Amino acid sequence: MAKIYHGTTTVGLVCSDGIVFATDTRVTADGYIAHKKGKKLYRLSNHLAMTIAGTVADAQNVIDILMFYIRRYELEKQTKIPVKAAATLASNIFMSSRLFPYITQVIIGGVDTSPSLYQIDFFGSLTKEYLASTGSGSPIAYSILESEYSPSLSIKDGIKLAVKAILAAMKRDTATGESFDVGIIDANGYRELSEDEKNKLIEELR
Repeated sequence: MAKIYHGTTTVGLVCSDGIVFATDTRVTADGYIAHKKGKKLYRLSNHLAMTIAGTVADAQNVIDILMFYIRRYELEKQTKIPVKAAATLASNIFMSSRLFPYITQVIIGGVDTSPSLYQIDFFGSLTKEYLASTGSGSPIAYSILESEYSPSLSIKDGIKLAVKAILAAMKRDTATGESFDVGIIDANGYRELSEDEKNKLIEELR
């Protein structure tokens, strides 16, 4: 069966001092651009985030379920949920619905004792990665990431690489476009780049 790519491009990278995520913001329905500022990057906790690619309603349902159990864990245990535990939980959510699967693919990453990143498909298959990309623009993004990525990259350099991969996909994939979001997780927690920071990045990468 041919592999199906859903319209978007998301990227996740493990860096020496944290995790970098980047996504485009175009939301499509076949050839129709449904939204130009869609959210595809979500904070799950201060040390944990995920990207989505696929059917938006399915992805939002998975996020709601996942965030409920993460909050419950952290309230009961009074500690942050391990990144691997959160990824396994997401995998179980997908696997429990495999007969009527959620049509979405996610990347989950964060920092506990060290940075780690996981990719999960429609049926709950879970793989640990150093770099990952999902969506229709992922083959283009991978061509950039795999030629330039190194586990020794700092977050600063990882941001530039992730954005470079997203911008390449925006130029060559019709379902990827408009703008991009960038999130980083380090020892200080999760944050997203401001519009000014993103504009400066674009100028640097030109």
